[in-house]
Amino acid sequence: MTGGKRDLVHVHITDDLPIRAQALPYADRVEIRLGNAFPVALIIDYAALGVLERAIQQGWSELDAAGRSKGGGNAGSR
Repeated sequence: MTGGKRDLVHVHITDDLPIRAQALPYADRVEIRLGNAFPVALIIDYAALGVLERAIQQGWSELDAAGRSKGGGNAGSR
């Protein structure tokens, strides 16, 4: 880190943030777009989709184990 800046981008995803997924078969990837006004796009290789899914499931399980609320949007639908 230089100048006190972190080498990390934070994107806060809420239940009302537009999220759109699109397969990019020609590139063997999936694009996930977050937001409208200042969108962020995640480009995920096919081989990494399972890794991302497991990371999300692990975080979700840890929140559940900590007794966190499942309120809001589609939080309860896995």
